[in-house]
Amino acid sequence: MLWTLFLTFFRIGAFTFGGGYAMISVIENICVEQKKWITHEDLVNVTVIAESTPGPVAINCATFVGYKQKGIWGSIAATLGVVLPSFIIIWAISMFLERFLEIAWVASAFKGIRVAVGLLILDVGIKMARKMPKEPLRIVLMIAALAAMLLAGFLGWNLSTIVLLLCAAAVSLAVFLVQDTLKRKEGDQQ
Repeated sequence: MLWTLFLTFFRIGAFTFGGGYAMISVIENICVEQKKWITHEDLVNVTVIAESTPGPVAINCATFVGYKQKGIWGSIAATLGVVLPSFIIIWAISMFLERFLEIAWVASAFKGIRVAVGLLILDVGIKMARKMPKEPLRIVLMIAALAAMLLAGFLGWNLSTIVLLLCAAAVSLAVFLVQDTLKRKEGDQQ
């Protein structure tokens, strides 16, 4: 199982360009749908947690999946698997970086990869939105965050995802506290 975890995440790390968010779609396909190592809800939860903790999202997801399968050794195997391909590729490129970027077909390939990465990230967003419970607060927060990101993008502002996460958490916590206070008052009146 440790070897399977390592090879699975090595393949994910080697053939997914665009960083952690682009990898989430591939992780979902392999770990949730094919191998059934985790549920979709586990993936959503670990993505949210990984976004709010230090480190790349894909590495945190790999660590979680590995831990869920085989404890600490599973988390080490999965994490090494997802990290090693990037390390090897960057190390090889750094040896020939100046000449590497001057090659016309490499530059063209990277232009195509940028488009594919954008589509992978959009795919993850759409899948998560579809599977999200359709509660009014969640929908409002999702639409507000999307609007803020689009507005910031069009205006050229630098809007951190951490700010969006903290704002969404604050609004959600405020709504919870108001609802909890109202329930307590109703309970006291009865």
